[in-house]
Amino acid sequence: MSERESMPTDVVIVGGGVAGLAAAIRLKQLNEALEVVVLEKGSEIGAHILSGAVVDPKALDELLPEWREQGCPMAEVPVTDNWHWMLSKTGKVGLPHAFMPPLMSNKGCYTGSLGNLARWLAEQAEALGVMVFPGFPAAEVIVGEGGAVEGVITQDMGVAADGSHKGDYQPGMEIRAKYTLFAEGARGNLTKQMKACFDLEADCQPQVYGLGIKELWDIPADKHVPGRVIHTQGWPLSESDTWGGGFLYHQANGQVAIGFVTALDYKNPYVSPFQEFQRWKHHPAIAEYLEGGTRVAYGARAINEGGWQSVPKLAFPGGALIGCAAGFVNVPRIKGSHTAMKSGMLAAESVAAAIASGAEHTELMDYDAAVRDSWIATELKKVQNAQPMVAKFGGDIGTVLAGADMWLRTMGAALAPAMKHHRDYEELQRADLHKPIPYPKPDGKLSFDRLTSVSYSFTNHAEDQPNHLKVRDLELQRESELEVFAGPSTRYCPAGVYEWLIEDGQEPKFQINSQNCVHCKTCDIKDPNQNIEWTTPEGGGGPNYPNM
Repeated sequence: MSERESMPTDVVIVGGGVAGLAAAIRLKQLNEALEVVVLEKGSEIGAHILSGAVVDPKALDELLPEWREQGCPMAEVPVTDNWHWMLSKTGKVGLPHAFMPPLMSNKGCYTGSLGNLARWLAEQAEALGVMVFPGFPAAEVIVGEGGAVEGVITQDMGVAADGSHKGDYQPGMEIRAKYTLFAEGARGNLTKQMKACFDLEADCQPQVYGLGIKELWDIPADKHVPGRVIHTQGWPLSESDTWGGGFLYHQANGQVAIGFVTALDYKNPYVSPFQEFQRWKHHPAIAEYLEGGTRVAYGARAINEGGWQSVPKLAFPGGALIGCAAGFVNVPRIKGSHTAMKSGMLAAESVAAAIASGAEHTELMDYDAAVRDSWIATELKKVQNAQPMVAKFGGDIGTVLAGADMWLRTMGAALAPAMKHHRDYEELQRADLHKPIPYPKPDGKLSFDRLTSVSYSFTNHAEDQPNHLKVRDLELQRESELEVFAGPSTRYCPAGVYEWLIEDGQEPKFQINSQNCVHCKTCDIKDPNQNIEWTTPEGGGGPNYPNM
């Protein structure tokens, strides 16, 4: 049995996204002597980062006020043109932003690659002395005898699919820290454990999610309008009795980022978020931009949509949740990077103060209080009913009610108290209550099949390793997921990971193509029995997103 190496440090941050890197930078700004480690499961910083993105620079201005002059890639394309369309099957109605709540404005925002912003932030962090380790997923939490978090253990490397050790086997390392910040993004596997271990969701609504699917396209120069931002609602989800919407952002170098978000509280098990995205691209208003263009990248990621009422308790002995691990997305604005970064900065301030006082592994309740007294809370409280109103009343009526509620909250009143959520998997209904959806075949020009799409995510996993997608009970999967719900895993996964192989006279076989996984976490969220658990694969596995 190989002995694990142990590395002591002041702070370990799990996740190299913008929240984790903002926390690392702020820690070094407050005390350059602190030893700070950032662990990132992707092959490089930014490899697993996927977002639209239109970025509100509010937190970036606070963290690094000179970022525009320091070569930050996000400064390249300010938002210049803003549209919001309600789509029918063939037409659209533009909603003037003058009639929308002020907090929906994108004035002063920038559009670009959040992955590239993370790469740039990592450079700033390393220049301050932060130790950034890509390719090292945190696989296990170290909990001390007193019940406090004392660090994490990284994933073992070189383990074969049968559990044996290959010739290049390396046991994971213990990173022992005075404080551990969890910045894993939406539905992180260690964050799930911390929520359960410390009952962090006892006093909040359950988190709910959407699945965001994104592509990058090179489009003809005469169609490209740098800084133009378009959001859509309505068709095609209006035909599937669910809700969500699309985006089309004109970014640098003749590219547009397009994407589609499907709320994962849908009831019909025949809904396919991937296929809804393919249909959306054929809408005349969207196809107009894409025709003559070339797709260059593809990816998918779950997004927190629960809002303020789903924010859990943020601190526990020895650690805290920051960024999308906690859930600070402003759903109607489709933005969360600014709130994520701010939460990381507030956590860093709490940790630095605790260490300066000589405290270790304590509960950072001043961090929790600081978030609830910050502009994060002010902003999210104004939009806290947007998601539940649309989910409850549908796209048309729900949007009107949500807009009215946001206007009133902006003025200090409210249309309704904070509304409640049900967990996404609880909303899925039996297949016999619904009809299959006849999705059109891809044309290979605007719409594509899943396996071809996955090749544009550049995902890669070592083939001879344990399956990181764990099915607890295969018999339950057959009897319920397949026989009752008609196998929704074959449709909700945007990467073709799950298949039911059915041959005459043989019991159906549940096949998991884990090498296709883009780490979106949808299976962990939407499986109707919570029978599938996403865990970390070997370090560096997963997508390798360029410019996403």
